[in-house]
Amino acid sequence: MFSKGLWGYLPANILQGLIGFATLMVFTRILSPDDYGRYALTFGISSLAQTLCFTWIEAAMARFYPAESRTDREAPELYGTVYRLFAVVTVVFAIACALGLWLWPVTGDAGQSLKMAMGLGLGCVVFRSLIKLVQEQRRSEGRVGAASILDIVQTAGGFGLGVLCATAGLGGASPVVGGGLIALICLPFVAREDWGRALKGRFNVEKAKAYAHYGFPVSASLILTLALYTADRFLIAYFLNDAEAGAYHAGFSLASRILDVLFIWFGAAGCPAMVHALEHGGVAELKENARHQIRTMAFILFPAVGGLIMVAPALGTLLIGEGLRADALSVTPLISLGALFSGLNTYYFLQAFTLARKTRLLVVAMAVPAVSNIALNLLLIPLMGLMGAAVASCLSFALGLLASWLLGLKTLALPVPVLDLGKTLLSVAVMMAAVALVPTLNMPIVDLILKGTTGVLVYAALAWLFDLNDIREPALKIVNRLRAKVFA
Repeated sequence: MFSKGLWGYLPANILQGLIGFATLMVFTRILSPDDYGRYALTFGISSLAQTLCFTWIEAAMARFYPAESRTDREAPELYGTVYRLFAVVTVVFAIACALGLWLWPVTGDAGQSLKMAMGLGLGCVVFRSLIKLVQEQRRSEGRVGAASILDIVQTAGGFGLGVLCATAGLGGASPVVGGGLIALICLPFVAREDWGRALKGRFNVEKAKAYAHYGFPVSASLILTLALYTADRFLIAYFLNDAEAGAYHAGFSLASRILDVLFIWFGAAGCPAMVHALEHGGVAELKENARHQIRTMAFILFPAVGGLIMVAPALGTLLIGEGLRADALSVTPLISLGALFSGLNTYYFLQAFTLARKTRLLVVAMAVPAVSNIALNLLLIPLMGLMGAAVASCLSFALGLLASWLLGLKTLALPVPVLDLGKTLLSVAVMMAAVALVPTLNMPIVDLILKGTTGVLVYAALAWLFDLNDIREPALKIVNRLRAKVFA
């Protein structure tokens, strides 16, 4: 199931990576530095609101559907309970947002622009959450094609509509509104099946309690995760200004976008696969599946981080507007390393607690990096500016990974193949040293091609030499097949 998901979700995640770069390239140019900073703040608040109010329902669908659909494919009580809970939360959410925006005192044009962006961003949360609920069901059922197509439409359509919104003058709210509009357009076409099941199913109080017991800690842990990703923007805006927050967000987007897409790709395929392995084969099958996953993640993600650090100057010149570029590139290496720690934590080590249904430990695990991140930012931003925020981010994500691993040892210890990971790290270090020897020609596209090609060739040779992730046997089969075709 893991391999099927990796190949099935690959097109959607390639597109997400391309659109992520396009978003960075376009919006850092068509939005002013201040508007881009407002976009960073709006995105953070709308993501926080979605996680706080709706993610626990999405998590319940993802975790409980595989078990409940074994006895009844349509799982009517699951649908009836989940969607009625969603309706109630939506009403409460709308009232709270309207009241909060009404009571929010603002002064000046900048304050009014931020308030408008926040209001529009919050208005899109419900539609994005409904689409997410549909996607979680498709993934948990193993309908890779349907989930992948929905990802593709959301990614491409959200970007296109976001650009239209920016040209229409919506400012910092534009990218978030684009995502909300495409979700609203898609819902009547993709959610009819789900709404039909919800209408047939009845509300079950006991199931609602079980879903809340499982889902609330998941939401709480993700809120802490979002605090890691968003609190520094607000602190930068407070200690420095909106434009500096925008530059930091641009650097963060450049450094983490590729890694986020890769981790989301692994998560879309890997998390359902681990649930399926545990439910159908027990702990032994789960650990075998998990070992395969962590080796595959390291095989792809370690060189991705090393390569990104080495080509960041050339890539940033192509993608980031000149007004934000210098500050953004200064924080890229540390943010890249922190993004690796964060992704491994979220999509591997934290899975121990969801698999064991001990989701309260998620909150404990994520409290460590969240608290340390805020404390380090308060200490380091006044002293070091943007670099202080980058140092705080990297250190806090490393502490979070360590905390999750230690807690997981007493919950459901997932395997950590130290020898395999060590060989991969050694290969990446050699690859980075080789790329550093390639001269910089100050022609971004040429530099990117030369350094990128060198990195790929050196890493490929080392992967063959060390047989990383057991790559040699399948690679030999491909080579022999191609050789046979050539001779034929």
